[in-house]
Amino acid sequence: MRLGRIPWINAAPVYAAMDRGLVPAPATIVSATAAELNDLLAAGELDLSVVSAVEYARDAAAYHLLPGLAISCDGPVHSVALFSKRPVSELNGGTVLRTASSRTSHLLLALLCRHVWQVAPNFVTARAEANDLTALESLPHDAVLVIGDAALHLRASGIYPVFADLGAAWKEWTGLPFVFAVWAARRDADRTGALQVHQRLLESRAWGVQHLDLIADEASARTGIPRITCRAYLGDLDYQLSYRHLAGLTEFFGRLAKDGLVPDGSLTFLTAA
Repeated sequence: MRLGRIPWINAAPVYAAMDRGLVPAPATIVSATAAELNDLLAAGELDLSVVSAVEYARDAAAYHLLPGLAISCDGPVHSVALFSKRPVSELNGGTVLRTASSRTSHLLLALLCRHVWQVAPNFVTARAEANDLTALESLPHDAVLVIGDAALHLRASGIYPVFADLGAAWKEWTGLPFVFAVWAARRDADRTGALQVHQRLLESRAWGVQHLDLIADEASARTGIPRITCRAYLGDLDYQLSYRHLAGLTEFFGRLAKDGLVPDGSLTFLTAA
């Protein structure tokens, strides 16, 4: 089995016990950005992976969701944000840069601009990666969407006067949690193998959420982000996929489908039979 992972702080609690050998990993683990994992899973280069929620919605017929496992927030997420040189209400006609790192954040931003902030900016996909902040800042723009560890670094820099947290904006708009990433298995993957990997991920996650202090220490040492920031960030994330999370995910997919941004479809889950 081939299992994908994001090498960012937000996924660390799910893989931490596997990394330490405390939980066996019955798969080869492949690290890549969210966008790269989306493409690898779609191409059959991975059997299962954490992927952008939108990747599942884009081709739900090809995947099964892994039950009980996601990366979500119920309010501020901190690491998915629009950094702007002026208030978001003044971005109509302005240039908003988006990196290729996450399709979910792209479409969430599109919904918020259209229905909440009621602005129509010009979205430009930047070739620079989200972690190449110097390259992003050199491009002409009024605002930039940044995700992952890079967003934590950029907020700490204080370069942009306006910070709009997309998780907080979704919560204020809908009252629901927002699911940024899910774990999905290809429907043509070996079911027994996928079930084994799913069980190990749940076991590893259980260990990880009990050791967030340790994971925050390691994340800070690895990234240079202050330890207090890493710990607060991990504490605000949720790694479950409960009925309430599913309500938020279904609401997101429904609003995207209404705007013609993804096909209308239903959620299916990996099961033993």
